[in-house]
Amino acid sequence: MSTLREQFNNQGYVLLRGFLDKDIVNGIYREAREIFNAQIKRVTGKSVDIDDRDAFENAMFEFFEKDFNAFVNTGKTVQHTFSLHRLGLDPQIEGLLKEVGLSNPIIGARAAMQFNSRFLSKDGSKHWKLDAHQDWRTGQGSLDSAVIWFPMVDAGADIGALQVIPGSHKTGLRESSTSGYQGGITSSLQDTDFVQTEFQVGDILIFSAFLIHQSGNNITNNIRWSVQLRYNNLDEPTFIERGYPMAYIYKPETELVTPDFPSVDQLKEVFS
Repeated sequence: MSTLREQFNNQGYVLLRGFLDKDIVNGIYREAREIFNAQIKRVTGKSVDIDDRDAFENAMFEFFEKDFNAFVNTGKTVQHTFSLHRLGLDPQIEGLLKEVGLSNPIIGARAAMQFNSRFLSKDGSKHWKLDAHQDWRTGQGSLDSAVIWFPMVDAGADIGALQVIPGSHKTGLRESSTSGYQGGITSSLQDTDFVQTEFQVGDILIFSAFLIHQSGNNITNNIRWSVQLRYNNLDEPTFIERGYPMAYIYKPETELVTPDFPSVDQLKEVFS
């Protein structure tokens, strides 16, 4: 029986069943919905049960349509929960990374949460469904950099779980329309080359940042809630030689997001 490292090196990915504690995954999922729910109530005036999936997600769609800017900001806010980042630093995750070959792993980018649905898109935009791409383009870290992806809901083909091309991590960095998230591989790929993955809550996919993959097509009326974690290997020779490049750029806004805020009285009230 092949080791995880052999599977990772040969296929470019490994799908691990029941790897994560479901309670931990559900906790991250719940915290994100609670954050969204606070803004849903403010914007729509509705009090929604976050455990009523259809009712809550319909309220998400309404929130999206009524206050897009607040929706985007809330989407950014859920990326910063303690529960999400705590998982990304878990010793179990570190052990898995070392098992597939990252001898000295380090975070490659902030933990990311996605919530994909055609009802959460503007003007026919396809940002909710990424075309075939390689994650290395947006990170440009170690050659053995790895990505961990998992849904927070059961996910198969109908809700758009990832589709991968086994072994494609060894075929080089493909030409792409851009290095950004919207960019897709420009060379022709065959639909029959892709393998559809399927998940139960607790399953995870760990794959090479060079693996060609794409979003499946979420044909349901529900949201595909998922998490992505990225890592580099500090021991990888070319990563050292290139001076540990960091392609991700995080920077503050140059202007105040809320003009003329805060007032002195507001600060006095906070610190009274």
